[in-house]
Amino acid sequence: MTTEEYFGILLCLNKLGPAKRAQILTLLLEGMSMRAISRITGASINTVTKLLMDAGAACAEYHDETVRDVRAKRVQADEIWSFTYAKQANVEKAKKAPTGAGDTWTWTALDADSKLIISWYVGPRDIGTAYTFLMDLAERPHGRVQLTTDGLSSYLSAVEDAFGADVDYSQLIKLYGSEPEGEKRYSPAKCIGAVAKPITGDPAAAHISTSYVERHNLSMRMSMRRFTRLTNAFSKRLANHFAMLSIYFVWYNFCRIHKTLRVTPAMEAGLSNTLRDVDWIVGLVEAREPKPGPRGPYKKRQPAVSK
Repeated sequence: MTTEEYFGILLCLNKLGPAKRAQILTLLLEGMSMRAISRITGASINTVTKLLMDAGAACAEYHDETVRDVRAKRVQADEIWSFTYAKQANVEKAKKAPTGAGDTWTWTALDADSKLIISWYVGPRDIGTAYTFLMDLAERPHGRVQLTTDGLSSYLSAVEDAFGADVDYSQLIKLYGSEPEGEKRYSPAKCIGAVAKPITGDPAAAHISTSYVERHNLSMRMSMRRFTRLTNAFSKRLANHFAMLSIYFVWYNFCRIHKTLRVTPAMEAGLSNTLRDVDWIVGLVEAREPKPGPRGPYKKRQPAVSK
């Protein structure tokens, strides 16, 4: 028996069953830490990490292929902050900080009617990321949309490059008061007003809003504790962060029933007519896995060649 065949047999024997995989993914989506999942399920931390990465790759591929030609009319975009390994101010003095350590921004675009996450991207809060994010977003809706973002200046040129004149774009610029005395570290500044600013096209004033996408930020923080502030549940590696987001967005779009809509966002948007579940996500993972070959040292004998 060769070394490759030996480790192939070990891999098959140690492979998690679908039920155990579904349990681990469910716990991840409930915000439990990877090491806590390892303790509860009995799976090693390496096994949990591998499943996270495999499921993340499968979900990212499925989202990219499926969430297209979305019949959205009103799209809201926003960015949500988190950090990887260490906060940006502490990266320089952090020991063995990996690539991607520091501030980590997740950019999301949500259909205001179906609550579907149309596009998302992870990167810094700068013009380059805004351009990449909006170029991807522009390819997914079917027809012209009304787009609303916050007042981040990076959106201005990026929207024009991505959509051209084929968009009704506006910004909602929020005004904040002074920070509360003695609570600067914990309490955000109070929003005292907002100014709607049309930028391109003819956006309807009644629909200039980012309320839905900002409310979705709370859903992200509740389902993925690596977004929760003032805890040690932050992502330690950027690859883990990206993989968890990939799983979450597919679960949110296709598996989670929205309480107001009473269907999943994907069903409301017409991308699916079936309620999916975590077992279905496990199926996406298994569909991408290589098929096992013959076990043991015995191989099919080749027919003899006469001379």
